[in-house]
Amino acid sequence: MFPPSRLFTVAAGPVVALALLLGSAAPVLSQTTVIAAGRVLRPHGGDTLGVAGARVVLHRVGRKAQGPIDSAIAGPRGEFRFRYRPDTASVFLLSSGFAGIEYFSSPLHTDPEQPDTGLVLVVSDTSSRAPIRVASRHIVISNPGKDGTRAALEIVVLQNDGAETRVARDSATPVWGARLPAGALSFQVGQGDAGPDGLLARNDSVVLVAPVAPGQKQLLYTYALPATPGRVRIPVGDSIGTANILLEEFDRRVSGGGIVKADSQAIGGRSFQQWAGAVPAGAVLEIDFPAGGSGWVLKGLVTIVALTLALVGMRALSRRPVTPVPVQQNAILDQLARLDARYAGREAEVPADEWGAYQEERARLKADLAAKLAGKGRLS
Repeated sequence: MFPPSRLFTVAAGPVVALALLLGSAAPVLSQTTVIAAGRVLRPHGGDTLGVAGARVVLHRVGRKAQGPIDSAIAGPRGEFRFRYRPDTASVFLLSSGFAGIEYFSSPLHTDPEQPDTGLVLVVSDTSSRAPIRVASRHIVISNPGKDGTRAALEIVVLQNDGAETRVARDSATPVWGARLPAGALSFQVGQGDAGPDGLLARNDSVVLVAPVAPGQKQLLYTYALPATPGRVRIPVGDSIGTANILLEEFDRRVSGGGIVKADSQAIGGRSFQQWAGAVPAGAVLEIDFPAGGSGWVLKGLVTIVALTLALVGMRALSRRPVTPVPVQQNAILDQLARLDARYAGREAEVPADEWGAYQEERARLKADLAAKLAGKGRLS
């Protein structure tokens, strides 16, 4: 379906988190410009179509400067082209909006010897009936703390095998949801492909209200299990392709669905007993827990797993919507895009004075954009 080039359908979230984590050094501006060029494509009827007129935005993401730095209007076949100067403390991404959803690329190459000239940025139509499935669900549960509660971390991977982005039917109907263990406390969203606005705790469940584009979407969240003895029950709504339950307590037993005892695993220097298997819809997973135990620090585990998820997210085919660019920045980007659509690549056809005026106006607009972003850091 797609040409043999770099296919981009990944979320900005894990990539941005990794960039901010690693980009603490002072930026060194390259003296050489690099090129990013490709096409915006939309799957349709078993084929792909170029999205003519699509607005493509080039983003810079670093610790001291974040935001759009250029934009272009795609040509008749969805083609676009950027030339920019990278720095060593930032990553650069492309995005394009379609049907109300913003789709991001993975980080661009910044080596001028290996320019990104065959990029494919995939957007898609939306549907509230596009099927999604739970490819995997990973549940990591610690030793009990001093108060008897157990910290739990979950990673859920949703898979959209179709060509349409799954969206909610209405505000009351989530895109996806799953039951939490009874009495779960202190629910928090981690650094996955959906933020706190898209992934919510609602009554006894976790629900996703953000879209799920074709490919994978990785969700990460934490909570605490109550300090009560007996069995912890986790009702399963949709079937799970692969379920992994990792327990720091090796003497506990997991039952239900197709779960069986597997090899032990090590995370952050700690050992966990693994229980794994495919789980059918409607099953109930049960873990037999007593009360009491020693302390545990969840933060370290979350950091390790979140970083792992970020690295995986850079390779996975998954997407998420982003907060819209402020109106003033949008207006400037639109003017830049209209100028480029009229003049870019036509220097030989345009009178010298008119071409010079175009270059001056483009430089002025980019300076205005940099000024608008001054509160977020100096743009190169």
